[in-house]
Amino acid sequence: MTSQIEPTEPALENSDESSKLSDFTYAAGVILGLSYPLLAFSTGGRATYQLLFKAEIGNYLATGLSTTATLCYLLATIGFFKRQKWAWWLSVGVLGFETTLTFLVGTLSFIIPEVIGRTVWRHFGVDYGFFPLFQPLVGLFWLLSPDTLKAYGITLPWVKNKSD
Repeated sequence: MTSQIEPTEPALENSDESSKLSDFTYAAGVILGLSYPLLAFSTGGRATYQLLFKAEIGNYLATGLSTTATLCYLLATIGFFKRQKWAWWLSVGVLGFETTLTFLVGTLSFIIPEVIGRTVWRHFGVDYGFFPLFQPLVGLFWLLSPDTLKAYGITLPWVKNKSD
């Protein structure tokens, strides 16, 4: 007498059916969750180099902006992995702040380059392949997608569910 054992899916933090992400949405979140710490490491390294090893540092604003970017990248990462409402709100807020600074600093770096200096957001992230420009926009798009909202238990009045 043999019994059949049905395969089960691995347990997730929120394992009920309504909190599951589609394969594509899940993969996009993992990619964002891995690329953001990598960008944080890169910008943190730049800020540390500018502060500790660069001879005659004349512009602490660039170092401060790169350090701010590093903190934004690390905080935003939380919402890509932690499926809780507070983490989602934190990431949305941080990505909105980061997007604003990217556009502000990127614009000012063309107008007053001597003041802005060489920072991660200079010329909209040209030194980083424009990742600082498009990555927060992609992150916001992911966080505001209906699949992600449903998985995180977020209800926004202006976003319709697929079932509506």
